[in-house]
Amino acid sequence: MRAALPLALALAAFAGTPYETSVRDWRNHLEQSLKATGGWLSVAGLFWLKPGQNTAGSDPSSDIVLPNRAPARLGVFELHDGKVTFRANPAAQVLVNGKPATTAPLKSDVEGSPDVVQSGDLAMTVIQRGSRYGIRLRDPNSKMRQEFTGLHWYPVNGAYRVTAKFVPYGKDYKIPIPNILGQTEMEPSPGYVQFTLKGMTYRLTPVLEDDQLFFIFRDQTAGRTTYGAGRFLYSDLPKDGRVILDFNKAYNPPCAFTPYATCPLPPKQNRLKVSIEAGELKYRSH
Repeated sequence: MRAALPLALALAAFAGTPYETSVRDWRNHLEQSLKATGGWLSVAGLFWLKPGQNTAGSDPSSDIVLPNRAPARLGVFELHDGKVTFRANPAAQVLVNGKPATTAPLKSDVEGSPDVVQSGDLAMTVIQRGSRYGIRLRDPNSKMRQEFTGLHWYPVNGAYRVTAKFVPYGKDYKIPIPNILGQTEMEPSPGYVQFTLKGMTYRLTPVLEDDQLFFIFRDQTAGRTTYGAGRFLYSDLPKDGRVILDFNKAYNPPCAFTPYATCPLPPKQNRLKVSIEAGELKYRSH
């Protein structure tokens, strides 16, 4: 019995506090989502459409070149006046939203859940970025997914879970959010948060996303121990003028894993002059 006691104590210590366990569970869920069949690691291509016809298939002469297991000539994506239509090659077996289709108008990702064109295990959706339209390809056999080595994190540290004061903006206030394509979109922001870390006061400005506050920020660890372009963080909406910021849940944008994402970048007011040694570390050489 005595020999078993040190082992039991060690296991209890490893389990950590309920808070540490909840953060680790959250991190595991994030990694599983990333690795899922439709996760970001399966994104294997992004093809910007030109006006008119854009051919798709495994034939190397196609505008949208698909993996070899796709039909040589899958069909055509037509772009006219901001609308995308898919016309399947009659000899190809193509599904749109799980149903056989020959011709179908396609919703983009800015219209809600985008329509899905499927050939075997390959899936294609339309994305819109400003005035540009593209086809995003997901492949469960993508190189990124097959060679994924797992996420890496700073140890959970309760000092980086802070309570921030919420300061509201006026109605319909928007802030400019740049992205890696060189575009800037005006996004709604309800206000900013003010918090104290390492004895200094800082501000972050979120945008609204799915009834949450979405923070895109960069700190002094960027490019050294964390992803160079910055990281993401979500929080609940303010309650009684306060917001909980848990930097242990700060994580890398999809661009850290795939070149086919179109990530937003931190606005200038969210570039912090402090090292936030919490959350996700950079992946591989990023």
